Amino acid sequence: MMDRHSALPFPFRGPGVLEMAEEWERLRSSCPVARVGFATGDSGWLVSRYEDVRTVLTDARFSRAAAALPDAPRMRPLAADAATILSMDPPEHTRLHKLVARAFGKKQIERLRPFVERTTRELLDAMEQAGPPADLVAGLGLPLPVAVICQLLGVPFADRDRFCRWADVMLSLGTHTPDQVRAARSELAGYLGRLIEVKRRTEGEDDLLSTLIGASEAGDRLSEHELVLFGVTLLIAGYHTTSSTFANGALQLLRRPDLTASIAGDTGRVRATVEEILRYSTAGVNGGTIRVATEDVELGGVLVRAGEAVLPAITSANRDESVFANAAEFDPGRDHNPHLAFGLGAHYCLGSQLARLELTVAVDALLRRFPAMRLAVPEEELSSTAGVIRSLTALPVLW
Repeated sequence: MMDRHSALPFPFRGPGVLEMAEEWERLRSSCPVARVGFATGDSGWLVSRYEDVRTVLTDARFSRAAAALPDAPRMRPLAADAATILSMDPPEHTRLHKLVARAFGKKQIERLRPFVERTTRELLDAMEQAGPPADLVAGLGLPLPVAVICQLLGVPFADRDRFCRWADVMLSLGTHTPDQVRAARSELAGYLGRLIEVKRRTEGEDDLLSTLIGASEAGDRLSEHELVLFGVTLLIAGYHTTSSTFANGALQLLRRPDLTASIAGDTGRVRATVEEILRYSTAGVNGGTIRVATEDVELGGVLVRAGEAVLPAITSANRDESVFANAAEFDPGRDHNPHLAFGLGAHYCLGSQLARLELTVAVDALLRRFPAMRLAVPEEELSSTAGVIRSLTALPVLW
């Protein structure tokens, strides 16, 4: 059992722009529940093995609501807003989930397919017309999910620079002061609040915010505050993680040009490749979202006491050698791939169907259009962003 008073500095730094730090493998093998210290001065238990991570994600004794309390341990400058769905436990979480789940059903998301395909085609047309070299992040990886989430929510695409800037500040780790994070959160909430007011006065709009304004379950409706916070959550989650995951996956494919010819045009192989991209992605720096134990719980041989923070590291669980054969290898032909990229349990990602749709369309179209694509710069020149979500700042390519 690890000494609860010694803590490893966290997050870890990997050897490359998107590589897993060596600490993860060591912890999975020798210390699967480890004490870590955050830049905020708080500390918690980092959980790195697949089965233990599953436990934290599904056991009600590990609470998201408790993690949103003002005095709870945290990684980021500000505590999470307790009124957002990400910070709720059942039954409060169940209530909000029922109100919004229909909007994220498979049939509803499939309605977006023509838009996703058309936008992808237009972005690739623009890249091809401009000629190489092209930046896959600026040319496809970022504008596609931003355009899709704007279309889904009914947010003007012309405002993308504003809300992307606010989102970057909100997701920062140590690079912005609490006041700056608080101001960005307030500005984004104010922006969405004003947009929601406009939509209340406009009938017949077919977008998610308009749908959520009228959504009801047994007479229950979202409050104004809940609507705004849901908009904030969806706007940020709807593009940031998808963009980062796409860039990560594109780099893996560029490293393995021998694979692309066998994948391109094969729907089944493209889907399997997307699942492997999701498993292999290191976009989440901390690997998961903090919970707080509501009572003493033994986990992985460690006694986690009530009130202590627990961080289920999904990125590490997805590299667990006891679950995934050759877990350190990127293998688009993997048959058994029960990754946890979208979480598990009550907080399983509502947008999983949308993310899969975007990634599948983007990967398929990219490989068809540019089968001989390659990096335009040495890989050591690539750099990544710093924050809760890590992404390549640029991915220059030739074809």
